[in-house]
Amino acid sequence: MYRYIYAFLMLMPLYVKAQVGDYRSELSVGVNGGYVMSNVGFNPDIPQTNLGGMTGGLTVRYTCEKYFKSICALTGEINITQTGWREDIRNVEDMPVINQHTGLPEEYERRITYIQVPMFARLGWGRERKGMQFFFQAGPQIGIYLSDKAKSNFDYDKRNIADRVGAQRDAAQDSLPIKNKFDYGIAAGLGLEYSHPKMGHIIIEGRYYYGLGDMFGNSKRDYFGRSNLGNIVIKMTYIFDVFKSKNDKIR
Repeated sequence: MYRYIYAFLMLMPLYVKAQVGDYRSELSVGVNGGYVMSNVGFNPDIPQTNLGGMTGGLTVRYTCEKYFKSICALTGEINITQTGWREDIRNVEDMPVINQHTGLPEEYERRITYIQVPMFARLGWGRERKGMQFFFQAGPQIGIYLSDKAKSNFDYDKRNIADRVGAQRDAAQDSLPIKNKFDYGIAAGLGLEYSHPKMGHIIIEGRYYYGLGDMFGNSKRDYFGRSNLGNIVIKMTYIFDVFKSKNDKIR
C-alpha cells in the first residue's frame, strides 16, 4: 500500500506539470536603444529637473512556458546608459539664481555613464508568432560606473551663495567624486510587442528604475544620507529567434 502512495506522490508533480503549463524552449537575441530621463534622490534634498540621456545595448530573451494565458519568459540586457542629474537652482522666491559674474541663471548638471545589466521575469498576453502582445516585466538591475562629466555655466568658487537656499548653497554634490562605482536596484516596465514569423519581434517599452545604492558616501561623517539614481526609460527593441519550439498550437 505504501509503495502505491509513494509512487502516486512521485508522479503527481509530473501530472500537474503536464496539465497546467504549455512548455516552450525559445531563444531570441537582438539590440535595443532608447531615451533616459534621470534624477538623483538626494538627502538633504537638491531640487532638480530630469536630465536626458541615451541608452543602448544587447537583449537576450528565453521563453519557457505558457501558463494558462500568460506567456512566461526571462529577459536580460547589457546596456551603455547615460544617467545623472540636472539642478534647478532657485532662490527663496522660487526664481532662478543669477550669477553675479556672468549675469546668467546658474546651471549645473552631471552626466554619469554606466554599464547597466537588468534581468527580468516577463509575463505576456497575446500573440507569440504573429500579432500583438502586451507584457509586464520586473527584476533586479546592476550598474558599473564608467565615467562622469560635469557641466556648468559658472565657477564653483564664484557661485551665488547669497541667493541660494538649502543644500544648494553648500553645493557639495558639485565637487564630490563618485564614491560607489557599483550601482544596484529594481526595474519594472510595461510594453507592447509586435511579432512576425519572418521579421522577428519589435518591442516598445516604458520602464522605471529605482536605485537602492548610493553614489556618494552615506555615513554620519558624509554630507548626504542618500544619493540614489532614478530613471524613466523609453526604449525600442528588435530581437529575432535563434530557435523556436515546434508546436503548431502556438499563434
